[in-house]
Amino acid sequence: MDLSDTPEEEEFRARLREWLAKTLPGLPPKPSPDDWPGRRAYDLGWQRRLHDAGYADVHWDASPATRLIFLEETEKAGAPYVGANFVGLLHAGPTIAAEGTDGQRARWLPPILRGEEVWCQGFSEPDAGSDLAALRTRAWRDGDDYVVTGAKIWTSHAEVADWCELLVRTDPEAPKHGGITWLAMPMDAPGITVRPLRTLAGSAEFAEVFLDEVRVPAGNRVGDENDGWRVTMVTLSFERGTAFAGEVVACRRILGELAVEARENGRWDDPALRRRLGRLHAEFRALWRLTQWNVSAAQASGGVPGAGGSVFKLRYSHARQELYDAAAEVLGADCLDLDRPWTLDRLSSLSYTIAAGTSQIQHSIIAERILGLPKGR
Repeated sequence: MDLSDTPEEEEFRARLREWLAKTLPGLPPKPSPDDWPGRRAYDLGWQRRLHDAGYADVHWDASPATRLIFLEETEKAGAPYVGANFVGLLHAGPTIAAEGTDGQRARWLPPILRGEEVWCQGFSEPDAGSDLAALRTRAWRDGDDYVVTGAKIWTSHAEVADWCELLVRTDPEAPKHGGITWLAMPMDAPGITVRPLRTLAGSAEFAEVFLDEVRVPAGNRVGDENDGWRVTMVTLSFERGTAFAGEVVACRRILGELAVEARENGRWDDPALRRRLGRLHAEFRALWRLTQWNVSAAQASGGVPGAGGSVFKLRYSHARQELYDAAAEVLGADCLDLDRPWTLDRLSSLSYTIAAGTSQIQHSIIAERILGLPKGR
């Protein structure tokens, strides 16, 4: 298989590089990690620049090759990450594009692409653990609205979000996976209380969200009532299959920086460390090839990633932790200095085997849906 760029792809890569070189020096300073209103404005501003330059929908409508070129070049250039746009651009937006009505797509997709609205994810619950289908947040129909009561946790960017992709139980008598509905909830609706959660790394990009008889228009339901579990699998396919693709490029860059640091501080003389970095180099190259395969397979199957995304997510989350463990080895005692590069990233990497579905859940998906093994009892 010839993986080299076509003439059209070469032209896209060159044009993107030129635009990045002109645009990045003019960006405002990045706000403090604790300034989430400032980070929201910064991230939306970057998305608006992408929109105005014609790059906003590259995650949705571009070919697999173009999408991966975009990720490679923006990461290599040090462009801003999607940040607060993560859920809207990489989770909710693709789900609405795949499962929403024409009216829903017209209402919600353009503001995401223009950098006008932020989404958060209201899936996990305090008492459900890794069993997402055990959610208890209740919604019942009252005229043209659903009335929602319950609680969510680990709600990404809730404190600055305009909308929430929300899972609710609309039929408590149905089988566990059968009575769930996917709603788009406006975050300014009465009855919503948001309490930010501070992580081990000191940031507060997650929150608890409490819902007390919140009214959500029935027209905000994506998919049929009680068919939300199937719609959720579409969302999770994007989250696990393609949403982390840009981070693989970032990890490959960081690995190169670790090698430079090790040479400068003398730790390169340790053959065990060199072997470790070499193995990680091979690991991330393989993950990038898997990313290419997943994106191409999703395009061929109508745009929704398949169960192969669980293979990627499982291995990537562990490889990321191993990368930052190696960073601690390179830094030595300096790895305890929160002002040194990679230290906070190492703390945040601990969450990756939990976020987007725990490693245990990914093992089960791979066993059942790819290997054809029987379900556990």
